[in-house]
Amino acid sequence: MNQNLFNYTLQQADNCLILGQRLGEWCGHGPVLEQDIAMTNIALDLIGQARMLYQYAAEIQDEKRSEDDLAYLRDAWDFKNVLLVEQPNGDFAKTILRQFLFDSFNCPFYEKLKESSDERLAAIAAKSHKETLYHLKWSGDWVLRLGDGTEESHNRIQNALNELWPYSEEITTPSEADIDANKNGFGVNLNDIKSERETKIREVLNEATLTIPDSAYNHTGGKEGKHTEYLGYILADLQFLQRAYPGNEW
Repeated sequence: MNQNLFNYTLQQADNCLILGQRLGEWCGHGPVLEQDIAMTNIALDLIGQARMLYQYAAEIQDEKRSEDDLAYLRDAWDFKNVLLVEQPNGDFAKTILRQFLFDSFNCPFYEKLKESSDERLAAIAAKSHKETLYHLKWSGDWVLRLGDGTEESHNRIQNALNELWPYSEEITTPSEADIDANKNGFGVNLNDIKSERETKIREVLNEATLTIPDSAYNHTGGKEGKHTEYLGYILADLQFLQRAYPGNEW
């Protein structure tokens, strides 16, 4: 088994699954029906991306495991998602800001991953990139609407930015799997992603009249399996049926 290819694929799959699960919590609770549906559709897109990646990761691992095994039968310390995606939804502004910080990575990531020397990753990226173009436009537009809207909406999304900013850099901080993937041609150079992402983030935040926090501190550890307490609660919901009734099928 190519361990670094497995871990690299798993990192992205876990990011998509956990954020998709978080967005799914909004189903039926959105501020207006249109945005409720939008968040649910984005959640489904992310879970669809996770499924493709888990299917490939299971094949790489070659231990007769399925995508369901990787999603439902691993413990929190086996997950490699970044800490950003497991943060609580909070209010609508916090959910939007978290989504934008992720989309500003996910969109250019898939765009560059389409050039992967690994044909399977390239194919997954080509399909997923089309979806992330909409995700980034949607979350970016909402950052602008909230930041440059009413005093309350501005304050809420500024508070969200202050809270989530220390989690924003981990996603472009290379893990061992990221470094190996770039070196061997099946992954992307995160330094290129970081530059493009920072430009997009600053462009949108400036137009939204938001102030970027003056803090150099960054929370890290998710890619190595070190998570916040929130991931355990997410997995308790996500994995309950499979763990309560192991092996059962619809």
